[in-house]
Amino acid sequence: MNLKEVKGVTFIDGGVCASKGFKANGIQCGLAHKPLTDTETNSAIANNALPKKKNDLALIVADTDCTASAVYTTNKVKGAPIIVTKEHLKNGIAKAVIVNSVNANTCNADGVEKARKMCSLVSGETGISEDDIIVASTGVIGQILPIEPIADGMKELVSGLTYDGNARAVEAIMTTDTQVKEVAVQFEISGKTCTMGGMLKGSGMIHPNMATTLTFITTDTDISAEFLQRALSDVVKITLNRVSVDGDTSTNDMVCVLANGTAGNNRIKSDGEDYEKFVNALYAVMMNLARKMARDGEGATKLIECICHGADTEKIAETVAKSVITSSLFKTAMFGEDANWGRILCAVGYADADFDINKVCVSIGSAQGSIEVCRNGAGVEFSEDKAKEILSEEEIIINISIGNGAGKAIAWGCDLTYDYVKINGDYRS
Repeated sequence: MNLKEVKGVTFIDGGVCASKGFKANGIQCGLAHKPLTDTETNSAIANNALPKKKNDLALIVADTDCTASAVYTTNKVKGAPIIVTKEHLKNGIAKAVIVNSVNANTCNADGVEKARKMCSLVSGETGISEDDIIVASTGVIGQILPIEPIADGMKELVSGLTYDGNARAVEAIMTTDTQVKEVAVQFEISGKTCTMGGMLKGSGMIHPNMATTLTFITTDTDISAEFLQRALSDVVKITLNRVSVDGDTSTNDMVCVLANGTAGNNRIKSDGEDYEKFVNALYAVMMNLARKMARDGEGATKLIECICHGADTEKIAETVAKSVITSSLFKTAMFGEDANWGRILCAVGYADADFDINKVCVSIGSAQGSIEVCRNGAGVEFSEDKAKEILSEEEIIINISIGNGAGKAIAWGCDLTYDYVKINGDYRS
């Protein structure tokens, strides 16, 4: 899928290593991945196609101390790594991120102990203070995290850190993800070229109010911890908080940003043009990561972007857009490439917001064009063949007008397919 352009930024390669002064690495340390069956093994051997074991442990390290901020899941059940990371970020400073996949280290009696041990292991190999290390985990909930493979792999993980190690790191955070999710941009602040890059994992248990994601963002911009936190908290509301795959919000969700200040711009510590440029760049990174996450929803074949406008307030528009992209009936219609606009209007109608349903107009669009399917709350004639052609594309746009107000919001989702059930029917095995 294509990146969505944002004025004022230029897209580049490099993910979390795009910004100056950040190294990364990822390795396969031997956490308990799902084993191949005998049949699968024999078939792979016969076809000379034994799969490579996926990396499961990643590390990001900054050359210098960074201002740092984070936002976390709203789930009452929180993974042990979140508890430890919150402690470590109280001073707004961090220098490294250690993260594993396969095991979420959640709902375990020794979870906090293990999360702290991961930080201790990084500290022992790098000399970085344990309090300056962010720790994260993703994977199966309720299984004891074996610390031995992580300890055994730490020397290799640290010794392999490079300024272009982003690909190895992003592979290590993937669980049911089928697509790599990285975005990096360059932009100018006070005459200096600044860079920002991020990587994200997320495919299932994705729902607004911090979807199931681990997202790590690095930047060489100089910005105070206070304004970094404000920017992140604001931007997450209009990006990751507007994504839904299946209506489930996970326990380990975390987005963190590290800023090392090496770009040499005037330090951002107040409102103004420089701060707005930083927020715009952060939006470009997080919005595109959000789109990638929606497109890679478990079993998904389509990215759905729902735009609601004409509302009295942005909140009303957001509520309507989210209502549509979370509707299971609508999502299955998109999988079947069926322009069943009644399902869209139904989801609009039960949105918890005040507006005149008789002013609602709906159109569907894609790279194949756009057609109106509903005007002033009632259906209009349209070509079913053209609608099928439009819905055959990978990216679908649902455009909803609900009045003449200035409120507008965008939400992202995906279709609901047979494969979603298959993936989640044997997730632990």
